[in-house]
Amino acid sequence: MISPPIFVTQPDLPDLEEFIISLKKIWNSKWLTNNGEFHQEFEKELAEYLGVKYVSLFANGTLALVSALQVLRISGEVITTPYSFVATTHALWWNGITPVFVDIEPETCNIDYKKIEAAITPKTTAILPVHVYGNPCEVSEIEKIADIYGLKVIYDAAHAFGVKIDNNSISNYGDLSILSFHATKSFNTIEGGAIISHDEKTKKRIDYLKNFGFADEVTVVAPGINAKMNELQAAYGLLQLKKFEDKIEKRKKISEFYRELLKGTKGIRYMKDIENVKHNYAYFPIFVDDNYPLNRDELYFKLQEHNIYGRRYFYPLISEFPAYRGLPSARTSNLMKAKEVSHQVICLPIYPDLDLKDVERICRIIKS
Repeated sequence: MISPPIFVTQPDLPDLEEFIISLKKIWNSKWLTNNGEFHQEFEKELAEYLGVKYVSLFANGTLALVSALQVLRISGEVITTPYSFVATTHALWWNGITPVFVDIEPETCNIDYKKIEAAITPKTTAILPVHVYGNPCEVSEIEKIADIYGLKVIYDAAHAFGVKIDNNSISNYGDLSILSFHATKSFNTIEGGAIISHDEKTKKRIDYLKNFGFADEVTVVAPGINAKMNELQAAYGLLQLKKFEDKIEKRKKISEFYRELLKGTKGIRYMKDIENVKHNYAYFPIFVDDNYPLNRDELYFKLQEHNIYGRRYFYPLISEFPAYRGLPSARTSNLMKAKEVSHQVICLPIYPDLDLKDVERICRIIKS
């Protein structure tokens, strides 16, 4: 008998009866979008939970990132990572900005801060790092470089909802941080995202730009975009927030069980928790090296034969897609570590409702 499919993730949903209560309030108010009651409450509750000053909600994380670059008036060249989801670099392209790729640090899969300085040119205006798998970048080192060269820093924190360093939110670093609440994320509002800012003036500009640039009924202060989160998503998000800590504990238990079962498996590496970091356990990547009997793709498809669908996050590299591979910084010789890791990675299934017996079965297949 074939077991039912197990996918890399499964969307977490709020209690339906509670959501219906919220929907009734929306139906009665007939206020569906544009800074309604639930939208305002969700921004407030998110800021409090995350320990940040200002949250601006968006329809999705990509629009948040596209808008963040506009908010800080970024142009020219931006240093970023090739090891991420394509939206990171697409946001640069949509703003007419040239991405400059820098290699990664294999232990965390984050941008290697030691290689950033060599990539800076007179056209460089910003650094766009990604907290890959929720692992915090070397934020202090990146800040030093940015200060020396007068660069802005925008963090793609799509994977890092709720992550803290020394009890301080990862979203407090950089000039802006971008969150994603896509259905596949550890915290979701079906679609959705946010920009985290640190002062009222910046938040006001963000909120203008996400609503066509309107400052009031008759004043448009900039060429904005329509990127607002609606009331249904905001109400959904408020319910999700109530139980997020419980979901993280379940993810942590699954992550620890994977590590326990895979410990000592020749040719399989997995990530360890970083000291002084509160993780969100959004992903469980393993890395398959030459000491394993199969290569990465052989194991990937072998798991699929057993109805287990991991994902090769992130393969291929962004720098290898046709839109970007012609860039000078996309040369493989510049990105050797990223290239190697992209050919090793499989993100195994992890979500709060994943049965530990299924984790055991996944690990048994890998070990056998």
